[in-house]
Amino acid sequence: MQYQNTKTSLKFTDKTVVITGSGTGIGQAIAKKFALNGANIIIMGRRKEPLEQTSEILNDVIREVGSSGKVRTFSGIDVSDEIGINKMFKDIKQEFGKVHIVVNNAGVSGPVKTFTNANFREFRDCVAIHLTGTFWTSIQSLQTMEPGGEIITITTFFTEENRYEQRPYRFRTPYTAAQGAKNRLVEALAWELVEKGIRSIATNPGPVHSDRIYKTVYPKAAAEFLRIGGYPELTSVEIEKIANKILPLLGEPDNIISDGINQVATDIAKFNNNESTLEVERLYKIVSGLLIKIQEIAEKVQNNTSKMIVDGAFLTQDEVAEMVFSLCDEKISKLINGRVIPNDRVFYPVKPIIATSIEANEPIEVKGKVIVITSSSSTKKDLDRVRKIASALHSKGVKHIIILTDNQSASLQFKDFHNDFINLSNEEVLNEIFNSVRTNFGGIDAVVHFTGDYDYNLPFSSLERQQWDLLVDNFVNTPALITREAVKAMAPRGAEEEPIRFKGSKGLVIIVGPDAPIGKKITGTIRARSEVFRGALRPYTATVNQELRDVLGSDIRLYLILAGNVDGAHPNNDRLEDFILQLISGPASKRNGTILYVDEAT
Repeated sequence: MQYQNTKTSLKFTDKTVVITGSGTGIGQAIAKKFALNGANIIIMGRRKEPLEQTSEILNDVIREVGSSGKVRTFSGIDVSDEIGINKMFKDIKQEFGKVHIVVNNAGVSGPVKTFTNANFREFRDCVAIHLTGTFWTSIQSLQTMEPGGEIITITTFFTEENRYEQRPYRFRTPYTAAQGAKNRLVEALAWELVEKGIRSIATNPGPVHSDRIYKTVYPKAAAEFLRIGGYPELTSVEIEKIANKILPLLGEPDNIISDGINQVATDIAKFNNNESTLEVERLYKIVSGLLIKIQEIAEKVQNNTSKMIVDGAFLTQDEVAEMVFSLCDEKISKLINGRVIPNDRVFYPVKPIIATSIEANEPIEVKGKVIVITSSSSTKKDLDRVRKIASALHSKGVKHIIILTDNQSASLQFKDFHNDFINLSNEEVLNEIFNSVRTNFGGIDAVVHFTGDYDYNLPFSSLERQQWDLLVDNFVNTPALITREAVKAMAPRGAEEEPIRFKGSKGLVIIVGPDAPIGKKITGTIRARSEVFRGALRPYTATVNQELRDVLGSDIRLYLILAGNVDGAHPNNDRLEDFILQLISGPASKRNGTILYVDEAT
């Protein structure tokens, strides 16, 4: 194909563009778009071979258009890898001098499972790539950017475009948490970087034709539906094992898939101590039927999603590339700086779950209950809140109150309650302590977790990587781990392996997230900064509750309480106490509002 452009007419001649996750898919399409317009292209990713193939494609385009652009490849780099990203930008600065545009495109599907069945390491890895990878790539790029630079971040429509509309994405809790925070991070960086003349914009493309959706997300989601709902002659554990081994083969030749089915049938037969030919043949037919059913459900999910789109069509990767390219136009980027631009065209109706009040449930009835209170904050404000709530519960006749903190000096302040000093981000320790509480005290009725706040006056763009990682652990990973372990402890034993056991189980988890900023005159920068980790917890809460209610059929609920208000008033701790006691006292399954702004009521 012969292109008609000449070097002098190319829009991005002498501009340098960094595109993360650019070896395949959307990233490759974006790179081609910029190559067509004369830019120097830096592509990077974890796998060497796709990047080399993309490099060849881009160099062909550059030759065709007569551009002076160059292609530089950085393979073996994960965007969450601090050292790799640091070195990459150091090398870019030496070779190209400066970077004009960064496109944060890298991403992974992450675990596609109910949060109760998901591996915590996979949760953290997914958040690290989507959220921390975006943050650190953006921050490191600032060393090579001058006024006029642009940071374009690709997010998802399954999260929140604003804090009032929550879009749960079942089986994708780390993905929704990371993407929700990423949207708000884009806004915060825009405010912080305005003095540098650097713009930050997000685009939210919605469903896009890609192998990741067709071969990974939809089939895995279908398999998870079957693991929970059941399939004839297979246990939930067997369905999960089959999915783990067979789904990666989708798209391969029929003989490879057939060999995989035969192997997994043989493995199941061996585990069941019956390796006869007849048994393996029987299991082969069952596993084959399961795979067909998975593909049917995956296609149904795809069709249902397309019905929410005005013309019934997913975007192509080239269309997303066109959108990103358009956002990099200087005039357009100035007009929409700091915004999350929806490009999904999806009409996605969701239940209103934001509330500023809850129905009264007087008198408070918590007598005989077992309550666990956890706090990852050691500030006087939060420890006073913990003591206030614990004392109120004790006065109302709660049977047992267990207070867990990850600060030893804080733990010493609660000697009059059952208390322990533990690492709240340690999966093994937390699992052990919740199981111990269940065994020793006869179950857990509610868990209340306080995240504490962070310093809204400290610019994100000034943070060291360790400081950022601590924030992500405290406000995303640790609340998710506590929620998962609490829910597991509230359900009958063995519910992870046999999810039908979750049905009808009762309990609630309350996360008290970071407060709104306080003051008479709160700048846009402070407001945007304060919303980043609230923006992780809101869609996380929405997704968890959809799974608890609609998928698992339980009566366990997760509530998110956000104190403070838009006027900058001090939070009302008496009102916070009342909300928590009302939630613990009342029937959780009958409340619609699960994200509660306790100080916003008129």
